[in-house]
Amino acid sequence: MEHILHIVQGCIAFDQKCQRQLYERYYGYSLKVVFRYIYRYEKAVDVVNDGFVKLFRNFNKFECKEPDALEKILMGWIRRIMINTAIDELRRHNMMPEIGPLPEHVWNDPDNSGNADQKILYKELVAQVKKLPPAYRTVFNLFVIDGYTHQEIAAMLGISVGTSKSNLAKARAHLQKFINNDKQEADSYAAIE
Repeated sequence: MEHILHIVQGCIAFDQKCQRQLYERYYGYSLKVVFRYIYRYEKAVDVVNDGFVKLFRNFNKFECKEPDALEKILMGWIRRIMINTAIDELRRHNMMPEIGPLPEHVWNDPDNSGNADQKILYKELVAQVKKLPPAYRTVFNLFVIDGYTHQEIAAMLGISVGTSKSNLAKARAHLQKFINNDKQEADSYAAIE
């Protein structure tokens, strides 16, 4: 905890060594957040780097009123900056989908806390979310994964609250079809055995 506090205080003072430590510590986390919006690896790396530039420029705005939850609050702040930077990038390109393969090392679990089944399920879910139309995918990520409200999503994307709700419902319907088809396929294999 003291190490994180030292890094945060150093970043507020524009200490380059502390900035580098923060970057190295949260780069992988940031890349995974951005990958939910930008699927081309090279572009996602650029967005993450842009996000860190914004983060370091505005570190004096970071507040933590609960010192015991410093890292959790810091990660939430980083996540918000990375999401906003990714959405800005999507806006610049009229929310066109960023399609491309994800390198295998992205799926590596640095602390080996996840099991193989969870990684496979996560990969399958991400693959299906990638197939959603960009507007549905963005609202789904913001609402379901990142926890934004429809009002916040509408303001971020410049759409109405009703459009946000509609896009979420359509995204869920698409994903439900995938799950139902996958379940029927698994049931048919089980019946053969």
